[in-house]
Amino acid sequence: MAKCVHSMIRVLDETRSVDFYKRAFGMEVAERLDFDGFTLIYLSNSENTVELELTVNKERSEPYDLGDGYGHVAFVVDDVAGEHKRFETEGFSPRKLVDFDHEGKTLARFFFVQDPDGYEIEVMQRLGRYQ
Repeated sequence: MAKCVHSMIRVLDETRSVDFYKRAFGMEVAERLDFDGFTLIYLSNSENTVELELTVNKERSEPYDLGDGYGHVAFVVDDVAGEHKRFETEGFSPRKLVDFDHEGKTLARFFFVQDPDGYEIEVMQRLGRYQ
């Protein structure tokens, strides 16, 4: 059996990204490893067993081309409507809150937001299989 331990994204500005993930999702720096050409920052919080690894390439000055292969990362919350309002207050520009139904049953309630580098993030109500 394998265990997922982290997902990595490349970010342009460490301070901006760490601030976003802290304010948006309560994620704190679990470890920061500085190398000659890059820095690795591992973010986590008490709700997660999987960490988010931010990679900052020191010589990079242009935003990354996200291409068409990246999908999104998802976070579950207890009150998605409350979080949507909070994200608006924080100036994160969340997209509309969506109820996703199938055969008369709500499968998910969610909204999307982009981080400072343009990565898509789904914020979901803790519901059904999304615990």
